Order: sequence, then structure tokens, then C-alpha cells
Amino acid sequence: MRTFPQPGAVTLLAIILTTCLLLFLFQKILWLVVPVLLSVMLYYCFRPAVDTLVVRGMRHETAAKSVWLVLQLIAVAMLISAALLVLAKAGTWQAKFDLYLAGGQNLLRRTAESLEKAIPLFKSLSLGAQVDQRVQQYTDRFAENSLLPITLQLLKWMPSLLLVPYITYFMLSGSTQLKKYVIKSVPNAFFEKALLLFSRLDASLQGYFQGLLLLTLLDTICLALGLAVLGITNAIWLGLAAAVLAWIPYLGSVIGCILVVLVTATDYPDKAWMSYTCLALFLGVRMLDDYVFLPLTIGRKLHVHPLLSVLMLFLGAAVAGGTGLVLALPLLGVVAVIGEAVSQIVTDRRLIARYRAARQPAESYQRD
Repeated sequence: MRTFPQPGAVTLLAIILTTCLLLFLFQKILWLVVPVLLSVMLYYCFRPAVDTLVVRGMRHETAAKSVWLVLQLIAVAMLISAALLVLAKAGTWQAKFDLYLAGGQNLLRRTAESLEKAIPLFKSLSLGAQVDQRVQQYTDRFAENSLLPITLQLLKWMPSLLLVPYITYFMLSGSTQLKKYVIKSVPNAFFEKALLLFSRLDASLQGYFQGLLLLTLLDTICLALGLAVLGITNAIWLGLAAAVLAWIPYLGSVIGCILVVLVTATDYPDKAWMSYTCLALFLGVRMLDDYVFLPLTIGRKLHVHPLLSVLMLFLGAAVAGGTGLVLALPLLGVVAVIGEAVSQIVTDRRLIARYRAARQPAESYQRD
């Protein structure tokens, strides 16, 4: 198994501070960061297909164009299917949304009544009336035209998302030329270190997305099995949707949990215990993610210590909110690789001596 040198205390501190600074800056240009991140994900998903075609004798540029064309056809088919689905069921979505809100409201009301019966203090404080009033205010706010803000946000992101296919194509077709161009600008004394840096950066990013897909698979299996045991309909699709939403750490898990609990509360209005069990299931999977799955998948693929992975999630959330939660681990992996390489170059006296010796003839020629 390949091992990587561990950074020193000063290098580790510099890596953490640099990651936090970049997270803060990326939050300001999120409109560009999101399409680039999606493009990088697609690049590492489809690059093996390009490499396979090249091995079989196809030119790299032709292979990249072929894979990109297939990707575009898939995207167009998905867009057409989504548009037809929207046109067919747009009139019922608002009604279903209101129905699920009513199911959640009924669940909260029943929960408040049970708490008042179990704890007299809550009854004296009129917990049920207060909860019902707050929930009614919330549902009234979103009952009418609740899907309009979501639609407007999607339309707002459309120009940025249109950049994804173009960035993906240029990454598939021109990544090798870009690497060669950058490496040519590196002094000969640092050539080996530069090659190692690019190799480790590539392995770090590829490992992150592989770990993300593995984490999604594990979450889907755990959630789908739990929901199927409870007898929830469409358990696989609900588990997959919740697992994909979990790409946004914590916040995405909360949204997925609310989604499943609302569906369960609506389908089984007289069985509140099923909603509570779904909530417990999500809490259990969330703890598995934080302390088992996440460190062993994404953290291990990035060669980051599990404790540092959890710490960076909290730091990312504090510095950049939801953006920091999503970007903390992949950005930490990239910055860690660059920081360790720079640290090795700066502290290697032989490399510095080679670089200075290579510059002396050029400097003497310029003086002459």
C-alpha cells in the first residue's frame, strides 16, 4: 500500500489556514466554483472511458470528443425527460407539497399532545398550542406559491450550469497539454518534485470523488434497507435521494431526513412511531457517516487523518457556511498535497543548491 509522508506541525497549520482562506474566497465566487466542481467530478467519472478508447487505438482528441458527445446526449435526454415530467405533473406538485406539509403538521401536533400527557409541565406551558401556532404560521407562509422561489433559484443558476459541459470538454481534451505546459515552466532542479506534485494532486482529487461515490453507495444501502424493513414505499428511491442530498454535509442530511419523515407522516398518519423510527434511522446513519464512513472513505482516499477530516468540516462551516461544508475536504486534500510538496522543496538543501547552481551560469551570462 502506498504511503505518504506526514506534514510537520508548521506545515499542517499553514495547510489549515490556507484552506480556510480559500473557502472564504470561494464563497464569494460560488457562481464559478459550482460549475468547476461539477466539471471536475464529471472529468474524473468519464476519464477512464477516454483512457480506454485511447488504449484501443483512438486518438486522444477523438476519444474526448466521443465521450463528451455521449455525455451531451445523456444530458439532453435527462433534460427532455425532466421537462416532460414537469409539464405532466406541474399542476399536482403544489397540491402534493401542501399535503406533505399537512402531514408534517399533524405529526408535530400529535407529538406535542403526547409530550403534554407525559410531562404535566409542558401542558401548563401550553406546548401544544404554541407548537400548533408556530407550525401554522410556517405552513401559511409556504402554502401558496411555495414552489415559485425554488424555480427562480434554479433559473438563477442556469447560466453558471451552462458552463459545465464546456469546462468538462476542455478538461477531457486538454488536460494533458495543460500539465505539459505547466511542467515546462518548472526549473529543472524541481522537475521531479513537480511531477510528483501533479501525480499526487490527480490521485487526491480522483480519490475524493471515488470516496464520495462509495459513501453515497453505503448511505443508500443503509437507508434503503432501514426504510424497507419499516415498510416505507419507494424505499430505494428515498434512500438514494437522501444519500445524494448528503453530499452537502449536515444540511443535506437534514433536508433528506425531513423529506422522508414528511412522506412517512403523510402515508401513515395514525402511526407516528414510524416517523420517529425514520428519524432515529437517519440519526444513526448520520453518526455512521461522521465517525465511520466519512473518515474511512473520503478521509482515507485523501490520505487525511479522520480527526482532521471532522475538524475541517466544522472549520469550513464556521468560515463559509454551507459552501465550506461541501468544499472543505476536497480543498483540504489539494492544499495538503501542495503544502507538503512545497515544504519538502524548501527544506531540501540539495534541491536549493541545484537550483542556485543552475542559475549562476545564466546570471553570469547576463552580467557579461
